[in-house]
Amino acid sequence: MSAAVDVNAAPPARLIAHLDMDAFYASVELLRYPDLRGQPVVIGGGRDQGPVLLPDGTRRYARLRHYTGRGVITTATYEARALGAHSGMGVMKAAQLAPDAVLLPVDFEAYRKYSRLFKAAVRSIAPLVEDRGIDEIYIDLTDLPGAQADAGRSVAQALKDAVRDATGLTCSIGVTPNKLLSKICSDLEKPNGLTLLGAADIAARIWPLPAKKINGIGPKATEKLAGLGIHTIGDLAAADPAFLVAQFGKSYGAWLHEAAHGRDDRPVVTYSEPKSISRETTFERDLHAVRDRAALGTIFTELCVQLAGDLVAKGYAGKTIGIKLRFDDFKIVTRDLTLPAHTMDARTIRRAAGECLKRVDLTRRLRLLGVRAGALAKLADLVGPAAPNATPHEAPPTAREPLAHYDLPLFDGAPADGS
Repeated sequence: MSAAVDVNAAPPARLIAHLDMDAFYASVELLRYPDLRGQPVVIGGGRDQGPVLLPDGTRRYARLRHYTGRGVITTATYEARALGAHSGMGVMKAAQLAPDAVLLPVDFEAYRKYSRLFKAAVRSIAPLVEDRGIDEIYIDLTDLPGAQADAGRSVAQALKDAVRDATGLTCSIGVTPNKLLSKICSDLEKPNGLTLLGAADIAARIWPLPAKKINGIGPKATEKLAGLGIHTIGDLAAADPAFLVAQFGKSYGAWLHEAAHGRDDRPVVTYSEPKSISRETTFERDLHAVRDRAALGTIFTELCVQLAGDLVAKGYAGKTIGIKLRFDDFKIVTRDLTLPAHTMDARTIRRAAGECLKRVDLTRRLRLLGVRAGALAKLADLVGPAAPNATPHEAPPTAREPLAHYDLPLFDGAPADGS
């Protein structure tokens, strides 16, 4: 005889976890070089910064003080962060703060391997996972057996143990009623943290934090909030919603008010289509649109070819082609162009991206060049059977388009000289 089901019972409380690997790239490197544990280590060098094995079996490591180049820190150990080095900082600048820190090259193949390992370990326990990048995920714990008994603590600890067993690495987890709060909480007790938080805890534990701790409040919004006397999440929660809308616009202003009060109804999404696919490269030295025209032309075309290859490999075509430029003053400029039809053809991408370049002032030297395909559609949909309402004489849509050529000058309108 089956047990009766109470149809009037309240649904279980949402339990959403955010799992963030601790100093992920650096931690992977420490598995390889355990003698560096406890030392300030920065990841961001090139292959020539790799360790040198000495005859006595020890290793000689590159130090920040000897670095010259344009590299950017990918991540750093907590010891290096204590000295001021952090991800996104130029390696040369970090060398001024922590000259004796060890510098290691980036090894994305290894990081992707460990990313797959930790995610597989999580999914073996909790299958509802939203992938947010190489080192972080959201997990819906709501309906897992036993999760409601202790607000997810036991399940979260089991996840931490599984990740450690599979990779030898630690992670930090926040478990709260929603993604917004869990993202904040996974950072509160790093490294190797486990933070649980309920709605009743928001005032005491969330409101004292800086407003920028909310994912979605960037540097510009933080600066504007500070100018309005709003420094903490609590300050933001106390602000008049109408005032926030007046200052930040209807959508973002309303979101700021909701976020400050810890409200977020977004579900854990186990799969989503990519919105865009891109390729970009940062130059070892600044390049000029005229004097380095040939080099830029080669790089530009190669990026377009690589992007086309990515589209084909992933089964997509793009209708909007865009470019991204970062100049020597770190200013970023983007331009895009919407095509009449979807494409995955390198020549068409190259021509459209070249048209975008014609709309940019290229007086300053360039640090970075990128190409992007957006407004994606699956190739299977573009070349699939005719729509049900199509007449027998109508051809199905295809992903073919007229051939284009590489005859567009790379930097039309660039100055003939300049510095």
